[in-house]
Amino acid sequence: MAREDFGASLRRLVQSGKRPRTTVGAVGSMARLSALAGAAVAAILIPTTAFVVVTGNNVTNDLVNLPLKLEDRPNPQTTRLLASNGELMAYFYKENRQDVPLEKIAPVMQEAILAIEDSRFFKHGALDLKGTIRAAVNNASEGQTQGGSTITQQLVKLTLLSQATTKEERIAATETSLARKARELKLAISYEREHTKKEILERYLNIAYFGDGAYGIQAAAFHYFSKSPDKLTTTQAATLAGLVKNPVEFDPRVYPERALQRRNTVLAVMERLGVLTAKEVADESAKTLGLKITKYPNGCVTSVAAFSCDYVRRYLLQEPALGATVAERQTTLERGGLTIKTNIDLRMQKAANSAVRTTVNPKDKAIAGMAMVEPGTGKVRAVAQSRPMGRDKKKGQSFINYTVPRAYGDSGGFPAGSTFKMFTVAAALKQGIDVGKTYRSPRMIRMPAGTYFDCEGGGTGLWEPTNSTSSGKMNMYTGTRLSVNTYFAQLERDAGLCNTVKAAESMGIVVPFDPDNKDSKGRLRPITNQVPSFTLGVTNVSPLDMAAAYATPASGGLYCKPMPVASIIDLKGRDVKKYKPECERVLSKDEAAQINDILRGVQEPNGFGYANGTALQVPSAAKTGTTQENKAVWYTGYTPELSTAAMIAGVTSKGLPRSLAGVTINGRFLNFLSVGGSSLAGPMWKKAMGIVQNYLEPSNFDPPPKRQPVAEKAKKAEPEEDEETAVPEDPEDT
Repeated sequence: MAREDFGASLRRLVQSGKRPRTTVGAVGSMARLSALAGAAVAAILIPTTAFVVVTGNNVTNDLVNLPLKLEDRPNPQTTRLLASNGELMAYFYKENRQDVPLEKIAPVMQEAILAIEDSRFFKHGALDLKGTIRAAVNNASEGQTQGGSTITQQLVKLTLLSQATTKEERIAATETSLARKARELKLAISYEREHTKKEILERYLNIAYFGDGAYGIQAAAFHYFSKSPDKLTTTQAATLAGLVKNPVEFDPRVYPERALQRRNTVLAVMERLGVLTAKEVADESAKTLGLKITKYPNGCVTSVAAFSCDYVRRYLLQEPALGATVAERQTTLERGGLTIKTNIDLRMQKAANSAVRTTVNPKDKAIAGMAMVEPGTGKVRAVAQSRPMGRDKKKGQSFINYTVPRAYGDSGGFPAGSTFKMFTVAAALKQGIDVGKTYRSPRMIRMPAGTYFDCEGGGTGLWEPTNSTSSGKMNMYTGTRLSVNTYFAQLERDAGLCNTVKAAESMGIVVPFDPDNKDSKGRLRPITNQVPSFTLGVTNVSPLDMAAAYATPASGGLYCKPMPVASIIDLKGRDVKKYKPECERVLSKDEAAQINDILRGVQEPNGFGYANGTALQVPSAAKTGTTQENKAVWYTGYTPELSTAAMIAGVTSKGLPRSLAGVTINGRFLNFLSVGGSSLAGPMWKKAMGIVQNYLEPSNFDPPPKRQPVAEKAKKAEPEEDEETAVPEDPEDT
């Protein structure tokens, strides 16, 4: 057949995909020529029961036990993680691959792969006897351009390797033995009987490895040339086709000269077969490789939303819809070709990233964390921290996510200080205590043992809290806005310690309580945060916990579980799961409105936050927090559309809590007096929210049932008390 005729015939066959007339009889004819084809061809005729006997020592038990029918399981596919606007955040995969139908692969790509790998593909069955003999002759003369295995045989080998789930199966799929080759031939014959040539070619192009982490033609086309496979040019198709034989040796990124030579070899073969003219080959061979690399980073490390991404990943590993076990879910995530749409807003994410990284340096002995949650839905819009994701501790990198609960990030959290006073206010309102409730609030107060009772009725010990801000007669408005500890000691007493704990728990806070806990030696070691100082925030929490909790009054009283994912879609576009808000009313609308009205004073003139520049152009409310021993400072603020918790905590090199006093952050040395929620965490909160407010649709809080009552002017400690210790730079609670 003339070269032109062969090329035209190949093009027609590529387009038609017709099956050649290969029958069992034809296979029998080939078997009669087994002396030329070798023992592999003879093995085709050997019954399965005799297969082991004939191959003898060349076959392992693992190989014998493998099925002699190829399963049509889907190829491993790449999962895409998308932001709320559909923008790509990350890929998850074991093999970077996205299958495409044959009609979406350029004909020249099909011609190129057939020319160099199996030019007689449409003329033979599972075994190409002529090609096998030619390959043997060419191998002997070192003049080969094409191997002896057909595309169907190659497909079988690649499929067995892809479907291998154990080390033994992988060895059996790749070991050098007559038994493996014979088994592959049997599988190939069976596969050819059940599939058209087009189906085989399509699956082959989608399973083949093209090097540099690119599995399948879709990933390869985008990786090397940043285009879809239907847009590939002749030279690009020839480059990719040339990689299949040895993706490492001909890697165009590492060995461009070898890749160029291999590409030109493919072009020459296409000319010899009549697919291309001599002039076309001359023109194409003169071109450069023209690479335009698109990277497919696997996982979250390089994502613009690295810790949001990792939070989503770990959240999905607990999703039953993806499998019965964590291992099954991970396999689905890395091989299932899912499309996961998250609730992460990249505009808010970038604002949070900038805020934490410009406040605390990665190598500082402190961590800055921030989380954003949408009130009324629980949609997680962003989590960010000052330490970037990675293994290089010298650069301050870490894989610990300090912004989310331990189950999703391995951090035990940090005490939230007086941000917990919001829970006490909520408990008091639910108990019917009026916002005008006034207490004489001296600098120090003595609360005797038995004043407070935990949720099992157990009495607590003596507590002597002190103020670090104002003292005097306070009501719920002034006591909260000035964060007066001795006021809240009394308010918690009257609201009930257990009721205050339950208010926090209703808003998602996990409060440790195990009075019967025993150590390994059987000694009683009670674990409890149900203590009088609960109102001052002794419980470890994450920024995500606090953002979700403060979203409760912002929403009008609904607590919604944090929801980072919107939907999961499978490879065929079907919904695996659509997430709906999981919300519960835990405050009445009036109670929520009352809390909002109290806390908005922090953001208004004379408020701690306002004094440190935290005010927004839209209605907002907030609460500050500084913990015992200055281990963490907080600023949790919100608008009706978004709740944001900002935290800066001292940490050791091992990530354990330490005091911020004596630490330098971003070149600024912190002494004891400069550590405060409104002075440190507040400005960081404003850095993010000052930008994010432009993305919100401004709306006001609902009017409260009662406005701020007229109160006596706050004054310093009563004459019989010691003078208070003021904190001039940041009059904040501790």
